[in-house]
Amino acid sequence: MAQKFGFGIVGCGMIANFHAMAIEHIKGAKIVACFDNFGAAAEKFAAANKCKKYDKLEDMLKDPAVDVVTICTPSGAHGDPAVKACNAGKHVVVEKPLEITLAKCDAIINAAAKNKVRICSIMPSRFSPANIALKEAIDSGRFGKLTLGDTYVKWWRTQQYYDQGGWRGTWALDGGGAFMNQAIHNVDLLYWFMGEVTEVAGVTGLLAHERIEVEDVAAACVKFKNGALGVLEATTAAFPGLLKRTEIHGSAGSVIVEQDNIKMWEFEKKLAKDAKLLEKLSGNAGTGGASDPKAISYTGHMLQLKDFLKAIETGGQPLVDGIEGRKSVEIILAIYQAAWTGKMVKLPLAKDPKRPASTGKT
Repeated sequence: MAQKFGFGIVGCGMIANFHAMAIEHIKGAKIVACFDNFGAAAEKFAAANKCKKYDKLEDMLKDPAVDVVTICTPSGAHGDPAVKACNAGKHVVVEKPLEITLAKCDAIINAAAKNKVRICSIMPSRFSPANIALKEAIDSGRFGKLTLGDTYVKWWRTQQYYDQGGWRGTWALDGGGAFMNQAIHNVDLLYWFMGEVTEVAGVTGLLAHERIEVEDVAAACVKFKNGALGVLEATTAAFPGLLKRTEIHGSAGSVIVEQDNIKMWEFEKKLAKDAKLLEKLSGNAGTGGASDPKAISYTGHMLQLKDFLKAIETGGQPLVDGIEGRKSVEIILAIYQAAWTGKMVKLPLAKDPKRPASTGKT
């Protein structure tokens, strides 16, 4: 990659370190600046990544060495710095979720369009070889009529996980629980595989944790525009934490992907390449964050950032732009609305659902 891209990181917590590792492995990309409201966090990150620490976001955004701004703040604090970065003429990468309300998502999308910059919402699961192979099989028609799409994220998080971060488990900054924080990647995958969602029903509960406002277990049924049905389950209350799983079924085939490995690949019409693909993509998947949020790989982030930088260079669109990043947020908000009202909810949503008042942790 001939062009050099300077990255400025906003928010220097845990996930920023994964972005740093991803950027380090991209030729032509480099972290040049960072900012955090907590100066000590920025100081530590700057020292580890040999970049300039800024005390004010506005000053970092004026730095001509910063081409791309990566937002790694708590989920409900993505919007303001993302919009400011767009207004400063910077391309913007936003950690998942894009934001926690549709209004805030739209503000980011509109700011990017107005300033003619590109944005992407981090969804690294789309860049897994197993998920890419599954998507290609769907697009080529191997499933026949799609009938059922299910996804399961049955993870475990300790009480300490929620207690150690003042924003975790709050409506104001987390925007939700097991669905919005942990399972959003699989919600995105299911939409990517099955297409637009038209209707959802959902239930949520708080069963295994204390001092949080949001759900630690949830389930939803969905109807897709193509007529297929689906089930989504999400929890941080399943000890010891299981590998995430996606199952896609149709009239001519079924595929199951566990973590990033193919566990079933069966089609009515066999292809010569199927055996080789299974051999390559059916190994050991690791834990993938099932019980430890730090037990993930930077590889997916790296592949997505490469895709983003290519889009900037070529003038194209990244695989997960702002509009795509908004989709999973909308589906999850619809599930929450269904759980809160006890009624089926149709998509697209006309507006953000009224969520419970944020009381903060007690």
